[in-house]
Amino acid sequence: MVGFKATDVPPTATVKFLGAGTAACIADLITFPLDTAKVRLQIQGESQGPVRATASAQYRGVLGTILTMVRTEGPRSLYNGLVAGLQRQMSFASVRIGLYDSVKQFYTKGSEHASIGSRLLAGSTTGALAVAVAQPTDVVKVRFQAQARAGGGRRYQSTIDAYKTIAREEGFRGLWKGTSPNVARNAIVNCAELVTYDLIKDALLKANLMTDDLPCHFTSAFGAGFCTTVIASPVDVVKTRYMNSALGQYSSAGYCALTMLQKEGPRAFYKGFMPSFLRLGSWNVVMFVTYEQLKRALMAACTSQEAPF
Repeated sequence: MVGFKATDVPPTATVKFLGAGTAACIADLITFPLDTAKVRLQIQGESQGPVRATASAQYRGVLGTILTMVRTEGPRSLYNGLVAGLQRQMSFASVRIGLYDSVKQFYTKGSEHASIGSRLLAGSTTGALAVAVAQPTDVVKVRFQAQARAGGGRRYQSTIDAYKTIAREEGFRGLWKGTSPNVARNAIVNCAELVTYDLIKDALLKANLMTDDLPCHFTSAFGAGFCTTVIASPVDVVKTRYMNSALGQYSSAGYCALTMLQKEGPRAFYKGFMPSFLRLGSWNVVMFVTYEQLKRALMAACTSQEAPF
C-alpha cells in the first residue's frame, strides 16, 4: 500500500467537503500558470474586450504563451487572479466534488451499486450547485488572467477592487456574467471528471489490475482529465470569451458561440486545447491523489482521537 492506508470507517460528508476544497487549492497552486496560458489562448482573436492581451503579444502554444507573458509582463503575471482562483476552489470544489458521493447516494437511495445514470445525475447536480455558489469568484479570476500588465494598463488593482469595479460598472449581474455557459460547462466537466474517475477506478479495482492506492488514483485521474478536456473544451472557450467580453459585446452566450463559429471557424472552440489538457490532466492528478490521501489522513486522525488510550 502506497500512501495513507484506507480506514475501516468511511469518510464523513464533512471530511469530503473540507478535503475536496483543500485538495483543489493545492492543485490550483501547482497548475495555475497553465490555466492562465489557457485563458490567454482562448481569448486570442477577439476584436475587443474590457480586458485583453496586448496586440503585440501573439501567443503560440503553451510554452510560447508562458514565455511571452514572462518576457512582456513578468513572472507574476502567470499567477494573475490566484486569490480569486483559490476562493473559487475552496467554495466551488468543496461543493461539486465534496458533495458528489452524498448526492450519488441520495439518487441511488443508499444502494452500493450506482448506475451510470445516477452518477451522471449526481455530477450534474453538484456541478450546477457549485456554480450558483462560486460564480463571482470565477468571473474575477478570468478577468485577472486575461488582463495584460504590459504598458501599465491594468484594469483591476486587487481582487477586492475587481469585485467592486465589476459591481459598480456592470451592476450586480456583472458578477454573475456567464452563469448559463458556466452551469453547462460545469455540469459537463463534473460528469466527465468525477464519473470517469469513478468508472475507471472501479474498473481497475474490480479487474484486480490495481489496488486502491496512489498508482490507481493517478491512472484514474489522468484518464478523467483527458476525457474532460475533449468533452468540455468548446463550452469552456465560450464561457471564457463571454465572461471577458465588453458590456453589450455579446447579447448571450449562444450569440458568442455563433460569432466565434462565423468569424474563426469550428477550430476556435478548441483554442487552448493543449494547455487545457495539460492543466486539467495535471490538476486532476494532483487534486484526486491529494483528495484521496486527505480523506484517509483526516479519518485516521479522527479515529485515533476517538480511540481509548
